[in-house]
Amino acid sequence: MTTTIGSTSGVRHVKDKRTWKQRVQNAQKNWDPLLPQLVDAYLAWRYSSTAVPPPDQTDDNYAFTIDTIDIYAMTSSLSVSRTANQSASEALVRHGFVGNSPVNPSVAISLKTLELLRCLKLVKPSFSVEAFAKLVCLMYSIPYRPSYRTAISDAFAVYLRIQRLVQSQVLRTLARDTANWRARNACPACSYKLEGEDPPTFSRIICIDGNNSLKRLATTGRRTPGDIRVFEESDYFLSREYVDRFGAEVKARQVQPKLHMKSRASSPDGAAPSDQESDEEEDSQRNNTEGDPTDGSTAAPSPCAKTWKAAAADEKKHTWGIFDETGIFACACRHGLILWLVDMVRSGELAKYALAIVAKAHEVLGANIMIGYDIGCAFKETVRNSSLGPQMHALGTRFCVNAFHGYSHAYDCQVMNHPNTIQGMGLEDGEVLERVFSASNQLAPVIRYSTPYLRRVLIDLHFQQWDHEKYSNIGLMLYNNIVQALDIVNSQTSSLEQTLSALELTREDLVRFEEEERKFFAELRDESDSNLHAVAYVEALQELRTASEELSDASRRFNQRAPDQPTALRWEAPRSGATDYDADLSQTRKLETRRRYLRERVKQLTEEVNAMEVALNITSRWQPGDTAYRETLQYIATQKYQRALGKLQRLVIQRLFELNKLNLAQTGYRMRTYIAKNLQRRCRAIRKAVKQYNAAARELDPPRDPLDWSKVSHYAFLEEFTLLQDTGNDLRAKPWSQPAVRETMRMARRITRAQEEISNASREARRVHTFIRDEEKIFAAVLADLKTQGSYLYGAVQDYVRHRRAANAKNLAYILRIHALDGFDGQMSPGSYARDPIHPALALSSPHTSSMQLSQVVARTEEGEASLDDGDDLVHEEVTAIMEFLAGLRT
Repeated sequence: MTTTIGSTSGVRHVKDKRTWKQRVQNAQKNWDPLLPQLVDAYLAWRYSSTAVPPPDQTDDNYAFTIDTIDIYAMTSSLSVSRTANQSASEALVRHGFVGNSPVNPSVAISLKTLELLRCLKLVKPSFSVEAFAKLVCLMYSIPYRPSYRTAISDAFAVYLRIQRLVQSQVLRTLARDTANWRARNACPACSYKLEGEDPPTFSRIICIDGNNSLKRLATTGRRTPGDIRVFEESDYFLSREYVDRFGAEVKARQVQPKLHMKSRASSPDGAAPSDQESDEEEDSQRNNTEGDPTDGSTAAPSPCAKTWKAAAADEKKHTWGIFDETGIFACACRHGLILWLVDMVRSGELAKYALAIVAKAHEVLGANIMIGYDIGCAFKETVRNSSLGPQMHALGTRFCVNAFHGYSHAYDCQVMNHPNTIQGMGLEDGEVLERVFSASNQLAPVIRYSTPYLRRVLIDLHFQQWDHEKYSNIGLMLYNNIVQALDIVNSQTSSLEQTLSALELTREDLVRFEEEERKFFAELRDESDSNLHAVAYVEALQELRTASEELSDASRRFNQRAPDQPTALRWEAPRSGATDYDADLSQTRKLETRRRYLRERVKQLTEEVNAMEVALNITSRWQPGDTAYRETLQYIATQKYQRALGKLQRLVIQRLFELNKLNLAQTGYRMRTYIAKNLQRRCRAIRKAVKQYNAAARELDPPRDPLDWSKVSHYAFLEEFTLLQDTGNDLRAKPWSQPAVRETMRMARRITRAQEEISNASREARRVHTFIRDEEKIFAAVLADLKTQGSYLYGAVQDYVRHRRAANAKNLAYILRIHALDGFDGQMSPGSYARDPIHPALALSSPHTSSMQLSQVVARTEEGEASLDDGDDLVHEEVTAIMEFLAGLRT
């Protein structure tokens, strides 16, 4: 590489006048026909000792020397021999390098160096090619130049294409390349249904949500995109055409202001807008008419929908115009494996993104799905009123809100849609996508200014690694879930029984209370607006009475200043010196002006009261002692109380959302500081709102108990807001509204969900156990067949199998831990897959073959154990798990 820098003297360089777009297109056109040869060359280099042809087959006339980058060997050049019919790119790959250009490359990067960069990006998505280029320059002791980054980036893009083609061949060999195979089968805990198992309440629990971190800046002005390639090799992304089919399903309730970049027509030079800017304006106008997930309901927006819209409003302001893709809308199973992704294009979180994923879930996953969404309560009405409504009804699709977001919903919504209240949900919180986005946020710095093609390449690469890690940790997740559930059952069951005895209640009473509570809130309605006229009338009477009393007082004080006898009218002597009109104005003149104003005010109010009495057919003016007057006063006090309570609720919800943002990974320092300051200000506002609430609560009849700051500052207080809103005695008389009973209901509900989680996780652990057994049969049969054929794919498939076996060994270790738990009463042996085999080898393989292959896993695991600490219990458990698994296969 040193010669690369120093060999420029005496060489005449001609400036490349091609545009970036032309260079990218030419490179793509020249790389495409070479890729099959490069894949074969890579497989030969990686898994064969005959990648480089022997000297008697090479032609010295075609040999060449090229500058190289090899972070392992630290070489600066390479002599490449090749045959007459070999391209330079193929010859480089057979020597373990990739050139920066398909034709006449000037520098080559070793495959090992590119693999290191790929692995770095897998474990650290924010690691950029530029940082890697600087690392290479540091190790070569040379100054950094952008041309090195470009060379590494170009070679890395080709290397990733080779890797994807190799992976596609591996998956094809394993019969895992069919449409939607990954979404259907990647998570065995969700998909690998067994014969004779207890059917779950929901066939799958999946979550959907949007995230705006993975934005990409759009081109500006007259610039056109240079890289117009489209990445279509990923099975994660739903196409824009598929998503746009649902664009007309939901219309926005209210058209938002246009949020797009300033048009050239309004620029100082008066230039006409470019085609790019016209497209941006059309996109912006279209997105302003497309509705969000809450706009599909035919009824008025619910309080939950209003809160969600308010929380999402800030993200829509002044951002759409400068970004092309404004984020991603994702779907994942409850175990964290990604199902589908959708690009959000020049918009916020529109309904069409969620509808497209629901449609895909209906098509691929089938019936009886539970979908968690932070605004699921309103979105289910949107789905019901869309073209997917009949499918939703026929397939039994249900929606819920996520656990954390659910606490910001109205309590009448929580009793119907919160995971804690839904039978069959177990301890699932539905917040898996928050963890997904926390990890994917690391991609934001490297894709913000990238091309659309590279953005999708990096997102696809990241989520492939994410899914591999989630699959490797399925056993750990199920183990932790069962441990948590058993702890809840064991520690709280006795407390529940004691509480029930003290309250003289039974479990049947608690079930009945939950049904009554759910029915009460389902039938709860807002107060009628017909009372507004009576309120306005009483308020006008109060104002008239107050003004009349003030007029009487002003007249009395004015008359008290009158002289004993009238005197002759005369003028006062002129005053000399400075005059202070405010100080010199006599008290008598003030009283006279005040009395004249009040007299006009009383006259005006009397006319208003008379008009109201005519409109309301009131023949006798209401007096403070009248029943109607007292009832209206109480209604006004209740109104003030409800407003104070609503303000307090809104501030507490905003505080919760800010706390959530404050804890997000990859949140910048300035953003965290801004949120922290707002949080402090919000806390002061909540304290003030508590005082206002307590003042309004004292005016009720009977008065409500005051609140204190320590209670309001805790998120669990949110569920009490709807209970506090009831100012009548019908709710207070119900036994389930009492604090002790409500706490007992929560405890019983928690135990019930924990028992469901034990059942769900035990079922899923057995599914994973069976899948590992069947997958090993597939691996054994495929590898044996490839070895017999002498196929060049044998090594690639073996690498894939090696990674899967390592993950399976870890999962088996945790399944063994599950079996050893006190209180576990599930089945410990694997079962039989209830559907058609996922690979033909399952119908032909024998247990002995599986045992032989798993024995190799044991041997490799024991070899790895020797290099670890002797006290590493997990490795020991992995070996023990496999040994017990083998014993089960032989019987």
